[in-house]
Amino acid sequence: MTAAPFIQHFAPASPLDGPQLAKLCKTTLPAAGDEALLAKIQALIPDCPVRLARTGSEWYRLGGIVDMHGNRIASDLVEWSERTYIECGKDLQTLIDHTREQQLIATRQTGNTLYFVIQIGCHAEDFIQVDIDKIREVSDRLLVSPSQPPDDLEEFIDPLTPEYVDAFAIGSARYAYRRKTDVAVFMAELNSHHPERHPVQRFMDDWNRSSAGQQTALSEDWIVRPFRHTGRFGEQQINVELINTQAKNLPQLDDVQGKKGLPLHNLLTRFDRQAGYPMAWFFYLLKGKGVTPNCGVAVYKDLSGDFSYLPERDATVLKEWIASPYSI
Repeated sequence: MTAAPFIQHFAPASPLDGPQLAKLCKTTLPAAGDEALLAKIQALIPDCPVRLARTGSEWYRLGGIVDMHGNRIASDLVEWSERTYIECGKDLQTLIDHTREQQLIATRQTGNTLYFVIQIGCHAEDFIQVDIDKIREVSDRLLVSPSQPPDDLEEFIDPLTPEYVDAFAIGSARYAYRRKTDVAVFMAELNSHHPERHPVQRFMDDWNRSSAGQQTALSEDWIVRPFRHTGRFGEQQINVELINTQAKNLPQLDDVQGKKGLPLHNLLTRFDRQAGYPMAWFFYLLKGKGVTPNCGVAVYKDLSGDFSYLPERDATVLKEWIASPYSI
């Protein structure tokens, strides 16, 4: 039985701006889950489905400064250190003495980034992604170690051998808005800076015309990571990476040596079924996630011979990849 095509039509999205989302984060306290935050985002854009696509791995960064009783002295350790160093006449020993007298403690922030997706159309790029940090702050170390004081301001800010203290929470966990990406708008801007079609744009185009795009939204299995990097001549360039959000333990298609015909078709079918959509093996191949290019070559050899188990639209996508390979 043929699955129904993926056709969804949504009302135009209501505007979601950064200040609006930042305010929402400030007024929402994290609980055991993130359902309250999800519900508030959904209320801002009621005509389009909002989903938590991924919770990123835990990260760590420098926090602020508190006294021995947990009272806040500064929210930004780096800014406070640099400013106070100047106020101390750029005399490191004066800064050290001041810190010791106050018995100051440096904190650290740990957190996870939550990736929400909002589907606003039926094409691969028709979604908005909202990235929000879930942050916890705890005491970390004495700002200045009694036994190993810093030799310079850099070591004052981030010492090699810190003297840790028993951790205690600084305030409550909180949400912090990071960014919103209208993926279609972002990709249009990205493409304007690239003379050739960007690999991620080609990935999305292949998705739209393949069986995957007929049945599944790309944001069901993939999210974007926009970033900037420095070019050869020092210029700032925008770029993007696709991140797979699949939590299932999928089979590996890294050794298809000698496989062809029905055995190879069965491997692809099993992979697609576990991934949740047709032609998944091809898109994982492009990402280099559990599927090697040899698999695509083997399927192409089948299609060039006596086997024809791919729909015509998928065979066309594969043949164009064989003629002009790319990866993301």
